[in-house]
Amino acid sequence: MITIHINGVSQQFTAKLNIAELIEKLGYTGKRIALERNGDIVPRSTYANVNLADGDKLELVVAVGGG
Repeated sequence: MITIHINGVSQQFTAKLNIAELIEKLGYTGKRIALERNGDIVPRSTYANVNLADGDKLELVVAVGGG
């Protein structure tokens, strides 16, 4: 079990996962997002290669279009 803090809210997951898997679990697949992990911006091209660890702090922003 790992705990990840997403936008200040703690969430627990039963297995280790990478950022791409987390985004899928959260329902953000295909959306324009920006993600910061422990104070560092994570490029979208590396999401599948960045494994999350217990205690990671993520800031996730979803772009919303409108007019």
